[in-house]
Amino acid sequence: MAQQPVVTGFYHEPTGSIAYLVEDPATQRGAIIDPVLDYDEKAGRITSEAADALVAAVRARGLSVDFILDTHPHADHLSAAAYLKDKLGAPTAIGAQVVAVQKLWQAIYNLPDFPADGSQWDRLFAHGDTFRIGALEARVMHSPGHTLASVTYVVGDAAFVHDTLFQPDTGSARCDFPGGSASVLYDSIMAILALPDDTRLYTGHDYKQDGRAPQWQSSVAEQKRANIHFRNRPTREDYVALREARDRTLPMPRLILHALQFNMRGGRLPEPEANGRSYFRIPIGAL
Repeated sequence: MAQQPVVTGFYHEPTGSIAYLVEDPATQRGAIIDPVLDYDEKAGRITSEAADALVAAVRARGLSVDFILDTHPHADHLSAAAYLKDKLGAPTAIGAQVVAVQKLWQAIYNLPDFPADGSQWDRLFAHGDTFRIGALEARVMHSPGHTLASVTYVVGDAAFVHDTLFQPDTGSARCDFPGGSASVLYDSIMAILALPDDTRLYTGHDYKQDGRAPQWQSSVAEQKRANIHFRNRPTREDYVALREARDRTLPMPRLILHALQFNMRGGRLPEPEANGRSYFRIPIGAL
């Protein structure tokens, strides 16, 4: 019988993203997945209300945190991984293919001296790697397509599927970012749908389809039965045509050019300049 972690989602209204606190009740140990910093791009202001809510929950439940995990370098919010490492002392981790994402965006931002080697995280996970959250067994699935580096974390009977599948009424994630591929995402989603039917799936975003309340949990069985992009068992060719047609109608995320240069640094600002202030670079025409 699969282990059953306690999972709490923290919905971030400004970005529609969900951060997760994953607990092993037997050991009072846990992990945080995809935490968010608050960012006001009009004022150039970074604050920590969403991340501090996670810290408060960890402390209220008396947990020790084993890992702060990102599923991929996000395009729509700033990662709170480094902030939470400073607060909680836990190591940070991400998929090993983040190096490919760093190299891609290093060129886009024209940062020839940037260390595109993944050294900004404490651990880089390859496909098939395993680790523990308390006594819970966790393993890593490389799930590219949305980005080159995307991974799924399978923890007991729960899988954190980031931006692959959304809730069944919403479908699947876009693939038109640099390094994205609808054909590759198809394979990643099929691998997730091959998990046991009762596997709990936790997605990285919810956009409140048709005005409903935010949702973020489903199951493999629910996704196979009801996901609007997969319930009819599309071929790869059918899915790629559907996904690419949909992506052509979508604007770029509002924060993509801000977020990637922060997240490729593991959740840190660029080094301060001579005046002591950090600056984001906006490459004109890059996307």
